[in-house]
Amino acid sequence: MFFQPLLATFTAGHGPSTGYENLLYAAMITCTPLKTRQMFMPNSLTNPQKRYLKGLAHDLRPTILVGAKGVTPSLLAELDAVLEQHELIKIKVAAEDRETRDAWIDAMVQASQCGLVTRIGNVAVLFRRSKNKPFVILPKA
Repeated sequence: MFFQPLLATFTAGHGPSTGYENLLYAAMITCTPLKTRQMFMPNSLTNPQKRYLKGLAHDLRPTILVGAKGVTPSLLAELDAVLEQHELIKIKVAAEDRETRDAWIDAMVQASQCGLVTRIGNVAVLFRRSKNKPFVILPKA
């Protein structure tokens, strides 16, 4: 994928003419594109990390409101996009009883592979490090 335009010229019959170019061509076929820095999201946040994230989330307003339909595929897609953009979000869940609310929050956490920072009443705070531009720096675990 990284060398695709160059490889297209070689496969079109315009291959290398010198021995050095043959070596370069063989190296390009066997190498893979450079991977970006791996972002490691721990399965569970430590207490100092949760305390830090609670402080950051204090002034946030709920970004996603879960209504009577509950957790739907479109809601999960929106949750994924919002987590990628903001990393730390508040969710407000309008469920009738506690068990339903807890089940919906757990379903969203499992589906989006994020960490649950806190849950108070109908509001939950979720955190997931962005793959492209992480900007929240967590304290050491």
